[in-house]
Amino acid sequence: MPQFLDRGDGVQLAYERHSGKGPGIVWLGGLRSDMEGTKVLALDQWARAQARAFVRFDYFAHGQSGGSWRDARIGMWREDALQIIDTLTEGPLVLVGSSMGAWTALLAALARPERVAGMVLIAPAPDFTEKLMWAGFPDSVRNAILTHGEWAQPSEYGEPLIITRGLIEEARQWLLLDGPVRFDGPVQILQGMADADVPWQHAMALAGCLTSSDMAVHISKSGDHRLSTPADIDRLVASVEALCRQIEKTG
Repeated sequence: MPQFLDRGDGVQLAYERHSGKGPGIVWLGGLRSDMEGTKVLALDQWARAQARAFVRFDYFAHGQSGGSWRDARIGMWREDALQIIDTLTEGPLVLVGSSMGAWTALLAALARPERVAGMVLIAPAPDFTEKLMWAGFPDSVRNAILTHGEWAQPSEYGEPLIITRGLIEEARQWLLLDGPVRFDGPVQILQGMADADVPWQHAMALAGCLTSSDMAVHISKSGDHRLSTPADIDRLVASVEALCRQIEKTG
């Protein structure tokens, strides 16, 4: 059963964690995903077997956490990640961010450089609101968002995704890809070339912006956005394990 952490505004964030050795791992999920997905549960199981500290959680308006979707903003999800890090973890961390979670991982790493030792980013989608959504919308959709305050985007994953004007406009203060992303710890990027949601070129743009010289990009030619096949999950676990061992050796 999940535990709950008050954001400070009366909204409860659902989370699960177990203690263990460091570096600890914090999972940061994607847009509209929750902490019960295939990848995160596999990683949690591995961390338990390794007696390694692990935290997974649901953002504001996601999963079992409270909050209204129409009120959600990138800055709020950044604050969720920082509150989880500050309240529920200790010592050096490896952040594992999937899709939008890679954006929140990067923002958290920039805000807590003394805590974040490394990152594994899966189909990373920093700046997706601007560069993947807004830039790709036809004028009719942009006008609908500006005029009515929201637009319902059909989704193959279930109910339509409500994209609000507030989400788009607030996110502009958190954009990263127009300049260097100053993180010098080790980074592993996992990306599928068959990803219809986050093109592989987007991951390469991020790789070009990161200042870290210790970075690797792993491309799966047949991989889609989920990267949840057994081979994908094995690659994820291996990447996290390698990063943890590297950080342990360097102290």
